[in-house]
Formats: sequence, structure tokens, C-alpha cells
Amino acid sequence: MIENPKVPSSKKNWFALYTKPKHEFKAAEQLNDIEIEYYLPTIIKIKQWSDRKKKVTEPLIHGYIFIKANEKERILALQQNSMVRCVTFNGKPASIPDWQIENLKIMLSTNEDLSLTEIIQSGTKVKIISGPFEGVIGVVNETSSGKTLSISIDLLKRSVTATLPVESVIRLTEEEVSEGEA
Repeated sequence: MIENPKVPSSKKNWFALYTKPKHEFKAAEQLNDIEIEYYLPTIIKIKQWSDRKKKVTEPLIHGYIFIKANEKERILALQQNSMVRCVTFNGKPASIPDWQIENLKIMLSTNEDLSLTEIIQSGTKVKIISGPFEGVIGVVNETSSGKTLSISIDLLKRSVTATLPVESVIRLTEEEVSEGEA
């Protein structure tokens, strides 16, 4: 069947939308209010405060929510206050195959201890956000099984290398890298 390209398709696809920082649950509320099907994969983490521990539900993939929508609904979803934009590929909204969303749902339904690890390439400038080197900026030398990083820290024209857990660093933006060199 040939569809008129000027008429929005009624076929629904999965799309990933960027949300404002820490707005994933608000985005879910807004999508629910306008009756657009969405999926916000979440995990339960135990957070430690100085006086207590608490189970907290967090988005598995921070900054994203998935919608199953036709083009008209996708545009309506993007008009919501918590949304930033749609993930694109070659300038067009990138649709996600149903099987990938279904696989994610199956994985999360197992109640296994899951975590999402961002691959940080060698040569990437990072800032250490926890532990004894907190606040220090370094360069990734190598990664080990996606769990630890070897990071070089320039100190007095020498390089100190530390092996740290991946979750103890954040990748610096290009802007932050430029500021650090100034």
C-alpha cells in the first residue's frame, strides 16, 4: 500500500524523546494526560543518606522516555513542557523496533540487579564525582569490562594513574573541556 506523504501516517512506532533533566516522571504524567502510550523503564536503587537507607525508583535511562505514537501524536508529545526533542537519525525521527522495547520490558521484569553503563572511550576527559579524587579532572586511559576505568591525572608534569569504578566519573562536555584548558 502506498501512503500519501502529505497525510500523516496513522501507523504507530516507538520513538525516544529527550526530557528536561530530572523530568522523566513529569513527562510520563503529561503523556498520560494527553493519552499517548509511553514507556518509562525504571529500576529500584538503594540510596544511602547519613542517617538512613531508602529504596528509590529511578529511570533506567536518565533523560529519556519512549512513546508509541503516529506522527500527529509524536508532535503533540513534543509540545509538552517536559520534552526537549525527539531522537533523530539522519535528520529524521528515529523509530525503535517493537522487539527492542519488548526485550527491555522482559529484562526489567526479571527483578535482576540491572544497571546501565555508558561506554566511555579512551582519551575522553572526565571529572571524578565521588571518592578520594572527587573534583579532579583526568583522561581515560582504558576501560576494563565496562566496570572500571584507568584515569590519568596530570600532576606536576607527571601522570598519576588511578583505577576507579565507572559510576565515579562523568564525561565532560566540550564546553567544560574548553573551560578547563583556559
